Amino acid sequence: MYIAIAIIIFGFLVTVHELGHFIAAKSLGVRVNEFAVGMGPVILKKQGKVTKYTLRLLPLGGFCAMEGEDQASDDPGSFIDKPVWRKLIILLAGSLMNFIAGFVIIAILFSGMKVFTTTTIAGFEPNFGNTEDKYLKEGDRFYSINGERIYLSDDISTFLSRGNGSTADIVVIRDGVKVRLDNFPIPLREYEMDGRKVMRYGFSIKSEKATFASKLQYSWYNTVSFVRLVRLGISDLINGKAGVKDLSGPVGIVGIINEVGTSTEDKSIAISNIFYIFAFIAINLAIMNMLPLPALDGGRIFFMFITLIIEKISRRKVDPKYEGYIHFAGFVLLIGLMVFVMFNDIVKLVK
Repeated sequence: MYIAIAIIIFGFLVTVHELGHFIAAKSLGVRVNEFAVGMGPVILKKQGKVTKYTLRLLPLGGFCAMEGEDQASDDPGSFIDKPVWRKLIILLAGSLMNFIAGFVIIAILFSGMKVFTTTTIAGFEPNFGNTEDKYLKEGDRFYSINGERIYLSDDISTFLSRGNGSTADIVVIRDGVKVRLDNFPIPLREYEMDGRKVMRYGFSIKSEKATFASKLQYSWYNTVSFVRLVRLGISDLINGKAGVKDLSGPVGIVGIINEVGTSTEDKSIAISNIFYIFAFIAINLAIMNMLPLPALDGGRIFFMFITLIIEKISRRKVDPKYEGYIHFAGFVLLIGLMVFVMFNDIVKLVK
């Protein structure tokens, strides 16, 4: 059941992305030859006045085929001949729809919340110490840790754990004023709770009653936090903290979702957890698709501006087929990466 849910939602996220391109293209006078849900052989099709709408066999994927997307065309509705600002809106629309979808999923999940955990310190363990004015105090609200803004209670442990393990540069809001605590000693330590020894940072966090305004606020904070997690993931790949083998594709994510679902006894909680994961995936798709890489929308935007600069300098029209070649090469490399990640995911599942 959970595998089926995962596949359906994957298809939904891709369809939402392509729907963003479709709506923007139609609104800005670009001819859309085909709007497809799914990939592979056509199951159902309907010819509209201009656009052919198709439902295809494989639920993972979809596309919005615009006239003159990668080559010159004499059609007045050609994408390539539209002003830069129109093309920019069309290319941004897909990621924007994924971003909105992620936020809406989180907002729906949070609509039933009764309380939220804040970022304000409620108290300390008896042997925590360091509660004088130059240290942390009850009522302090975490503002940043090691230069990263703190929006959610989870952000506190996330950025303390990403530090050096012993100290952190902390900024708190105390009585409405920012207080800096540079090189503050705050390692994970062993504390006793309910007769058990646990590793903690030695402080507890306040909770607050959920209101309509706070539900929207925390939904937005979660969305912003997801954006940052994607940025940190990319940063870790670049600086070597993570490798290509740490990446997961659809197969790995479906495996994780199935494990989350089957390991949770309460089915409603399992479904909520799965949709929370997909909210993150929606935000992930929105950000990753804006990277300036060939075959991605971000790459198309990047080359659009490069082409504009070349044409301004040379006063000659650049043949769009050259950009098409670059995107095709990028697409081939992207498919190769996807195959590698899928193989790696299958190996992980087997192990």
